[in-house]
Amino acid sequence: MTSAGATTADNVTFDKVQEAAALLKGAVIETPCLPAPRLSQLTGADVFVKYENMQVTGAFKERGALVKLSSLTADEKKRGVIAVSAGNHAQGVAYHAGRLGIPATIVMPVLTPFVKISATRNHGAEVVLAGNTLAEAKEEADRLAEQNNLVWVHPYDDAHVIHGQGTIGIEMLAQQPDLDVLVVPIGGGGLIAGIATAAKALKASVEVIGVETTLYPGMWGAFYGKDVRCEGATIAEGIAVRDIGVLTTEVVKRVVDDILLVSESSIERAINAYLTLQRTIAEGAGAAGLAALLTEPERFAGKRVGLVLCGGNIDPRLLSKIVVRELARDGKLVSIRIDTPDRPGVLGEIATVIGDMQGNVVDVEHHRLFLNVPAKGATLDVTFEAFDRPHGERIVAALRERAFVVRYLEIGERMD
Repeated sequence: MTSAGATTADNVTFDKVQEAAALLKGAVIETPCLPAPRLSQLTGADVFVKYENMQVTGAFKERGALVKLSSLTADEKKRGVIAVSAGNHAQGVAYHAGRLGIPATIVMPVLTPFVKISATRNHGAEVVLAGNTLAEAKEEADRLAEQNNLVWVHPYDDAHVIHGQGTIGIEMLAQQPDLDVLVVPIGGGGLIAGIATAAKALKASVEVIGVETTLYPGMWGAFYGKDVRCEGATIAEGIAVRDIGVLTTEVVKRVVDDILLVSESSIERAINAYLTLQRTIAEGAGAAGLAALLTEPERFAGKRVGLVLCGGNIDPRLLSKIVVRELARDGKLVSIRIDTPDRPGVLGEIATVIGDMQGNVVDVEHHRLFLNVPAKGATLDVTFEAFDRPHGERIVAALRERAFVVRYLEIGERMD
């Protein structure tokens, strides 16, 4: 994807970010950047969170989209715009194009979740479904752009877009001027390029650290001159970018201090921490900054750290699955398999042991007919809640003391 707005790094300036801030005033929400004491306790850093999940579309993308749309000539606005996106960029462009009366076409892969398709249409855009991947959707968008003479709105590799995203940096340092470090998720690089440009101009001593997933380390590879592969299913699809920006890469090399990589499990843990400790929703990309603090706590210990929670658009079913997985990782949800004699009262005996020790049975599967179960025996898969890991271990020990054969299962494991 290329963009008419993508020029050189010299065109990305703090003055332009300030102009973007004036343009956005009253048109997007100036989200709060607030202290997060429970995250501070969890990580060992003094944590402050910038809540971009509070935007109308649930993510920061509105900022850059509106600055780009506002830069168009009257003729370009009349012709209309086009974008390729499976998520937040689509909604940001659709929402503000609708506000400004600009026709918008958004090309999305056919496998895009219906909730995202519906949200984009509800903002007034024409949604075209094409291809199974963003690359395939881009091919159709190229054809439509040429056929209908539409103007591209690139998700990140455009100076106008970068300036819009950079307004987050101005707001963060205005709200929390004593921040030592800003930790920013990286997909194509537009968000961190803008924030770092603003932050370094306002406070030269502030560190700006980017975060990518280990599956999509494109900017990390460019930053450190390493050959990398970008592929795989990640929970942070918002930053799963194979082709980082040319312009954004130039800017990042100039103003960003470091880039860290985080695992899928650390992102899951961060999503859960935002939900359970902060009572707020973060999508995978939005939780990447906190994942970095959980991955390298010594790097941030004692520092005043600003996290950009860049979006909260996560599938509720996925969120519920993450919560269950984190309960299991913490030992608060325990799944066990018990070999028992096939006689009346055994299930009640097991439930009584668990209940008497203040455990709470949430699921039971009773297996008699599988060939790997003895003819005169049975197998029970039991999932129960515990206060913490030691509590769960005491319950298992109590069952074993009553001569039950017990082994732990992964949550969701079933009989073969």
